[in-house]
Amino acid sequence: MNRKAGRKARKGRSILLPAVAAVLALVAVFDPSMAVRRQMQDALVIVDITRSMNVRDMGGTARLEAAKRGVRAWIAAQPCGTRVGLGLFTERRSLTLLTPIDVCDDFESLTATLDALDWRMAWEGDSRIAKGLNHALARAQELGVALVFVTDGQEAPPLPYSGPDAYRGSCPRGLILGVGGIAPAPIPKFDETGREIGFYDADDVQHAPARLGPPPADAASRPGYHARNNPYGEADLAGHEHLSELRADYLKTLAAPCGLAFERLAAGPDAMTRALDAQGGGRDVVVRRGTAPYLGGVALALLVLAWIGPPRGLRFELRSGGAKPTREPV
Repeated sequence: MNRKAGRKARKGRSILLPAVAAVLALVAVFDPSMAVRRQMQDALVIVDITRSMNVRDMGGTARLEAAKRGVRAWIAAQPCGTRVGLGLFTERRSLTLLTPIDVCDDFESLTATLDALDWRMAWEGDSRIAKGLNHALARAQELGVALVFVTDGQEAPPLPYSGPDAYRGSCPRGLILGVGGIAPAPIPKFDETGREIGFYDADDVQHAPARLGPPPADAASRPGYHARNNPYGEADLAGHEHLSELRADYLKTLAAPCGLAFERLAAGPDAMTRALDAQGGGRDVVVRRGTAPYLGGVALALLVLAWIGPPRGLRFELRSGGAKPTREPV
């Protein structure tokens, strides 16, 4: 290519690329969009606020605070149009505070309600996880959404020998989200004014299993057994219910009858989304996705290319049909 042709090629390049970039930028101003079909996983999130959720084994943070941060991150990651409700669990019931609302239009309401959750909102000190889960399952089924039940799984008082009550209603899809470390940790203790005064010790709590209902089948072979005075024996008088850890195996047992997924909070919001998606049954909707960012990115790339020139070895030849890139011989 002679010098005159080279100048013409450079001039063509200097005009063509900015012109295309200007057209793309002009189109981007009108923010064109395209239709995209996707699944919306609406959910009711119930957060355990019982006292064991005050244990600080989430990197030095209380479980309840870590749960609120994790749920907030998951809500923020959901696409607009997803509907999420919020509630709390304590004693044996799950109370719905917000029925499912849009995560974008009502994000402030969702996060403000979530941030306000506090253990002092509990109306009793018990933590009957299985009963609270059953109550939450019925509520989620009533609302027609998935359930996300956030808890450490510690029953207080402990379950009797007969085990948890079975859920007898129709099952929604959903997820049990486990919170807490794997090592037993002390549970903070508070006075009647809500001031922390230490930790629970072994004499402050009832140990598992609870001495309620019929005794176990092997009670007669246990030390200290007496048919009238001590039908449970004495083999269950010691325990570590004054300490708390994530009861993952127990929560998986609770999840099984309804086919709920189980995931740990520490796995992050993406793991929560994958677990719910695997459950299926989401709401199939068509959403509009803007293309302005993509058009703007291409326009910027063309302007940069016009400024610094084409990659080494690539030249432009102007023909009647426009500029055509060719490779120079190496």
